[in-house]
Amino acid sequence: MIPVFNAILPIFLLILSGQGLRHVPLFTADFWRGMDTLGYYVLYPALLFVTIMRADFSALTLDSVAIALGGANLVSVVGVLLAWPLLRATSKISRPGFSSVFQATVRWNGFMAFAVAERLFPPEGAAMVALVMAFLIIPVNIEAVAVVSWFAGKDPNFGAVLRKIAINPMVLATGSALVVRALPFTLPEPLMQMLDLVARAALGMGLLSIGAGLKPRNVLRPNAALVLATAAKLILYPALVLALALALGLQGDQISYLALCAAVPTAMNGYVLARQMGGDAELYAAIVTVQTAAAFLTIPAVLAIANQLSGG
Repeated sequence: MIPVFNAILPIFLLILSGQGLRHVPLFTADFWRGMDTLGYYVLYPALLFVTIMRADFSALTLDSVAIALGGANLVSVVGVLLAWPLLRATSKISRPGFSSVFQATVRWNGFMAFAVAERLFPPEGAAMVALVMAFLIIPVNIEAVAVVSWFAGKDPNFGAVLRKIAINPMVLATGSALVVRALPFTLPEPLMQMLDLVARAALGMGLLSIGAGLKPRNVLRPNAALVLATAAKLILYPALVLALALALGLQGDQISYLALCAAVPTAMNGYVLARQMGGDAELYAAIVTVQTAAAFLTIPAVLAIANQLSGG
């Protein structure tokens, strides 16, 4: 546990630094929006591209990994949707509020997972996180947009959703990296070095942005929806992923890689979707804050359990 805490402590300190910098007048709201835009369109795609280009996937059982994650995602989606009548009856949650619970349960913070993997695992671990990000981008975004559209009273336009996914910068970066890897020649090394320099800025700036987007005051006002979303994301989902991984025969480090992907909190981009499509953005911000704080304890616990299960 101690090595895991030592690995993730700098990451959470950087997140806290982002929260502190958000209150410095020099860094305005426009600054943080600009950082988010730069990360989304330039830094994160470069990080994915470079990581996949330089990774060695020969030791990874990607088909089983995809089945484990896809199965866990499907169970989560169905489970949260089935909980809607109970939540409506017992906690008086609104339809927009439920859409935020759904998003906070099925989304995951891939860039936090990547930052932890970079410190804890060999390069193959970070590469698998990158591929998991690519694998989950499309289904998770389709699920989130469809549910927010339905529960926030908007008519879903799946054609527009699919077009947005097709031009998603991270989808394009991942696809481009896989295509270039299959070519009989490599990219010029100066170009790869340039992309590598850009990619190095992604994690630090991304973690600062996560911190800047948190709202600590919401931690003091817990409710049933917040507790449910946090427990489902940080406890039930990792348990489900680990169970599926073991059932599929995954062993060794691959179980730890999957456990990390399952253990991270939800992603900040769900807040933007909730705000733009009529969901409960304030509830989503509260859930993100609580999950991120709780993850400092739950990530080491999940990784410790995974290490025991994998025989490490």
